[in-house]
Amino acid sequence: MLSKQDQLTELVRELESQNHVFAADPLLVTEKLQDETATPIQKLHRRAERIDMNGQLASTLGKIDGRIKGIILVMSVVWCISGFVGLFTLLQANVVNFFYVLVCLLGFHTLMLVGWLVLTIVNQGKQSPSIITSFISPKALIRGKDDVTQAAVAVYDRQLQHTGMRWYLSKFSHQLWLATLTGMLLAIIFLLIVRQYSFSWESTLLSDATLMTLTHWLGWLPSMVGFSVPDAEAIAQSRLVQAAMPLSIARQWAGLLIGSLLMYGIVPRAIAWAFCALMFNRKQMRLDLKLPYYQKIISFWQRKVVDADDFVERVQPVAPVAKVTPGHKLVALLEYPYDDAAWYLAAAGEQVHNFGILDDRDDMDKLIRYLDSNAVQVLLGIHAHALPDRGTMRKLDKIASHAKQGLIVQLLNESTTTPALAINNAEKDRYQQWQTALAERQIGLVSA
Repeated sequence: MLSKQDQLTELVRELESQNHVFAADPLLVTEKLQDETATPIQKLHRRAERIDMNGQLASTLGKIDGRIKGIILVMSVVWCISGFVGLFTLLQANVVNFFYVLVCLLGFHTLMLVGWLVLTIVNQGKQSPSIITSFISPKALIRGKDDVTQAAVAVYDRQLQHTGMRWYLSKFSHQLWLATLTGMLLAIIFLLIVRQYSFSWESTLLSDATLMTLTHWLGWLPSMVGFSVPDAEAIAQSRLVQAAMPLSIARQWAGLLIGSLLMYGIVPRAIAWAFCALMFNRKQMRLDLKLPYYQKIISFWQRKVVDADDFVERVQPVAPVAKVTPGHKLVALLEYPYDDAAWYLAAAGEQVHNFGILDDRDDMDKLIRYLDSNAVQVLLGIHAHALPDRGTMRKLDKIASHAKQGLIVQLLNESTTTPALAINNAEKDRYQQWQTALAERQIGLVSA
């Protein structure tokens, strides 16, 4: 999953695409970060933190994350208790069949571990997102109809589709098995402390020699770490035991039982858990800085209008002054609404066709069809907070190519339409960027 900082950054992106009103203005925060020294990813993290100045977004993400961790903890405790209760029930008799108990302890666990290993080797790099999504659904963890909650759920849903989540799910599965085996271990230790057991073995198909050999093989790994293993005499005396056996022999079998549970159950499962945790960290989801949203912000931070090391005065390109034709006109706003509904009166007068806001592709197609059928001049109102990025300039080029009487532009923020009134260097830079972009295309700019 994404880191907490990346999650917050993605949540800001999700909400900004929905025109959410933040605690701090994203445009102003972006401008202030332009002169700070840091890597792009660090700046994006700082930007998200400053936009979420009241902590509402981080709180919502933390609520979902906390509930996921809470569910995992509760399930681990339940599995541990079930392992304890299961083994406690199994060891009620004073004389127990050692191999029967061992198979009950490790038989199904070993099959599941081998099955997981085979599936991991066969399905390298693959996963079933539907399984993960049905297993942990953010919609079920937090309920709310507000924009922040819905956007946070969407961010988590995207993370659940990432290929690295297969390792997260495997890690969680191993954690539940470890909890179960730990409960069994605690039950064995508790019962061996408070009760005296006798261990026996028997078989219809296997010979005594075979079972003795099997016992010695089984005890090899536990004996390497110090657990006692029954010798040949103890194994022979334990066949078909019906009553109390010598305490020294019982302790040898008890040591082998605990050692087998540790070395063949808990240790392999812990290694598998650690491997999944390592792979999950290696496959951890990262921010996709190639997305147009992030590219636009990073591109703005990297723009430099004046070279600090060049002391030679340079002539900045200036857009030509707009020439308003006496004929019919069409006025439109580009992407952003504007408070003054009569913004175009000074330049175009009242006899105009007001197209409204030009936002998506359908609006563009509708405008182009109108221009192809009518010989008009287009007056395009652009909020000065907008940037003359590649996508915006493509729209202007397309409109200019279809406007039979030409295209002129009016920037709709007085503090940025005139450089002498600019509030800060960032606004001056942005105004000059518009001047340069319009000058390259010989698109007229309406003077303030």
